[in-house]
Amino acid sequence: MIKLRFINSLKAYRKRNTSWFKKDYKLFSKLSEEQHSVFELSPSFPCVKEKNTDSGVANGAYFHQDIYVARQVFYANPIKHVDVGSRIDGFVSHVAVFRKIYVYDIRPLESTIENIYFEQADFMSTYFSIENNCDSISSLHALEHFGLGRYGDPIDPLGHIKGFSNITKMLKKGGRFYFSVPLGTSRIEFNAHRIFSLKYLLDWVSRDFKVIEFSYVDDRGDIHENIELNDELINSNCDCYHGCAIFVLQKQ
Repeated sequence: MIKLRFINSLKAYRKRNTSWFKKDYKLFSKLSEEQHSVFELSPSFPCVKEKNTDSGVANGAYFHQDIYVARQVFYANPIKHVDVGSRIDGFVSHVAVFRKIYVYDIRPLESTIENIYFEQADFMSTYFSIENNCDSISSLHALEHFGLGRYGDPIDPLGHIKGFSNITKMLKKGGRFYFSVPLGTSRIEFNAHRIFSLKYLLDWVSRDFKVIEFSYVDDRGDIHENIELNDELINSNCDCYHGCAIFVLQKQ
């Protein structure tokens, strides 16, 4: 009985929220006849979820970090910029608009795209041997996945440490590392990702790098750029449960 009520409620909801589609279709059909349209018309591809949505999504970690770091790379204008594991259809494509970018990922990339030079590689490997290769490198929302097996990578609880070490080796002294990971209480939500406390991150990166800038995206998806950190922000993880920490680092 409860299941039947749920089904009936669902049907009523769908009818209530898609009745406009039939009205629009009838009106469009009528106007097409009056205007002698040359296009064949059929209701074979109804899109009923976007009637009252916003024009697009302009918030969230990926949206803000990709624009923020691409802008940083543009102004810094390094000799060679390398990326490890960031989004091809986000940050990488942003940078490829204005310069060459050398991309590494454990997953293959079949497409050939102007200004993107791709190589498949496992940055957790102890056999990784590329050193002092570039003066600028990025890894955005990637290292939190290393070693969890989500993307076909080998299972390794220390995967993020090994990946970070190999990225550090690849960067020349004085070079910049643009680095982002999820921000909150340190935990692993297997096999999706790790989330890192700000204290853990600061202790981690300060072994080899100087922090030039720190920014973060909060739980609402809003960015806070170039924040001056204090004990309160560090201990509270900037009030984030699942935010995004964004570092501009310089290799010591």
